[in-house]
Amino acid sequence: MAPDWLGVVDRFLSSPVGARLASFVQQRLAAGARIFPPRPFHALELTPLSQVRVVILGQDPYHGVGQAQGLAFSVAPGVKLPPSLRNIFQEVARDPGLCASSKARLQARQSRPDGSLVAWARQGVLLLNTSLSVEEGMPGSHAKQGWEVLTDGIIEAVSMLERPVVFMLWGAQAQTKRLLIERQGPTRQHLVLAANHPSPLSASRGPEPFVGCSHFALANAFFKGRGEPGIDWT
Repeated sequence: MAPDWLGVVDRFLSSPVGARLASFVQQRLAAGARIFPPRPFHALELTPLSQVRVVILGQDPYHGVGQAQGLAFSVAPGVKLPPSLRNIFQEVARDPGLCASSKARLQARQSRPDGSLVAWARQGVLLLNTSLSVEEGMPGSHAKQGWEVLTDGIIEAVSMLERPVVFMLWGAQAQTKRLLIERQGPTRQHLVLAANHPSPLSASRGPEPFVGCSHFALANAFFKGRGEPGIDWT
């Protein structure tokens, strides 16, 4: 992982909670469980703390074979797009605040489906799940085993950066992290955007539908207002 994440991760791994999590994972592997993704810290490899500009917070990794990349909502090239990711791409495509050239590139991409979000991660988009591992066919199987302590620490580390960051909190679980962000003080001036989860079960529901949320354009407008380049969301 990037060197500037080591302090946060090492403190967790050397803590009693980290030790219990490691023991739990080893026990599940010994019992024959298939655990995904193969690189749970992949997001911390691609997006150093010093380069984080946007945080997108997911829940736990995809639980199907070959899906999870260690990046929230992302799947490896060639893997069928999960419904939530398809809704994310559709939201980018219909966002009225994004330029026509971005939409044209996205439409071309959708004709050759590629669900990898590595390009986002390399631009400073931290694609973080609250739990960093899961067992095959068992969503939520590693929730509340300790990962949340680490990922809360990661969110707090980003929140403490002196420069503003955009946080996209999709779904009730992600939105519980708002206090972690805001308790660092208003001087940080982060932009916190909230909407329902992009899952088809909730994307169009109130009170804050994901469909039509314009989070991608709002993030780029925020950066533009600070004289910074936006994210290429295609």
